[in-house]
Amino acid sequence: MSNLGHRKGTANVSLGAEFADKQVEVRQVRHKFLFGCSEFTVPQYLNGEMSAEVAERAERRYGHLFEIFNAVTLPFYWGRYEPEEGKTNFENIKKAAEWLKQRGMTLKGHPLCWHTVCADWLLQYPNEKILEIQLNRIKRDVSAFAGLIDIWDVINETVIMPIFTRYDNAITRLCQQYGRIGLVRQLFETAWATNPNATFLINDFETSESYDILIEGLLESGVPIKTIGIQSHMHQGMWSMEKMDEILHRFSRFKLPIHFTEVNLVSGELMPPHIVDLNDFVPKDWQSTEEGLARQAEQAAIFYTKLYENPLLEAITWWNFSDGLWLNAPAGLVDKESNIKPAYTALHKLIKGDWWTQPQTLTADGNGNISVTGTKGDYLAICEGKEVAFTVKD
Repeated sequence: MSNLGHRKGTANVSLGAEFADKQVEVRQVRHKFLFGCSEFTVPQYLNGEMSAEVAERAERRYGHLFEIFNAVTLPFYWGRYEPEEGKTNFENIKKAAEWLKQRGMTLKGHPLCWHTVCADWLLQYPNEKILEIQLNRIKRDVSAFAGLIDIWDVINETVIMPIFTRYDNAITRLCQQYGRIGLVRQLFETAWATNPNATFLINDFETSESYDILIEGLLESGVPIKTIGIQSHMHQGMWSMEKMDEILHRFSRFKLPIHFTEVNLVSGELMPPHIVDLNDFVPKDWQSTEEGLARQAEQAAIFYTKLYENPLLEAITWWNFSDGLWLNAPAGLVDKESNIKPAYTALHKLIKGDWWTQPQTLTADGNGNISVTGTKGDYLAICEGKEVAFTVKD
């Protein structure tokens, strides 16, 4: 068993004199650590845009999601969130966010600035105006969702941004003119000024030295980067232990919280190794195999355990809870019919088993106090129908 002492703590809880010398049931109800996934279908479900059959599958899928995870990433891709200037999807996303938060989910918005799925209408403006609109977008959305969504990917895939040539877009133009550090500085300063209590990430799929050199440059330049986001789309196979060790070592040197923001593993045939851009491989029929299902389950457990052991890790987000949602890949934890897969079972065993404080009965002392040691997170103390909520911290 790995040393996970950094994931545990002790809470000395004063329940009150009415609990003195009584038996108290203690239950954990939530992890402090964020175990999450992306879930983009809730707005359509809440708006009745699904057929009865699809909605029933969605309901089963959400039930599985809420059983294992405590965090959800919602979509803010500019080209879809605001397809026409000034006409946003605010009401639908807000309704979805409120619905998810009522069910105990911590929410994250993804992303505020990205060169892909960008708003084409920005291209009519000169760069100075584009920058103004981009900063105003951050002010608008971060403030509008404050208290509901307080975690954001501020900028996505900065390393490749100024040299991106697949198609013209407004954000690559900005990054070419102002430089990576110059652009990131303005974005983060605006975000922090808008909501000083939020968590703002720089996020990238580039895990080479190019990314940590960029982070080092940003920090040395005084850019307020406080959380690092790392993507790990493993359609071509799970990273080796050597690669994981090397990546975690390099990014841990900054002593900043790390979120693994986009994690997936396929349960079918692996994507061919010669594919450089994952978006170039979108087969019409990409099915799970028995071997792939077993491999995905085993590797998901290994990958999560490796990350959870690192004290700087604060969040892991599985990218697409259901099969077939990105690149048609069988990379979900449930299949297209919302049936759980072996990988779901393997992660459930860790998140709600090995890493979860199981229910216990304690006897309060003469003053109604108890001491609880367990996995950091939220708990309930229950006695004779009365409940007291408390938190186990460091």
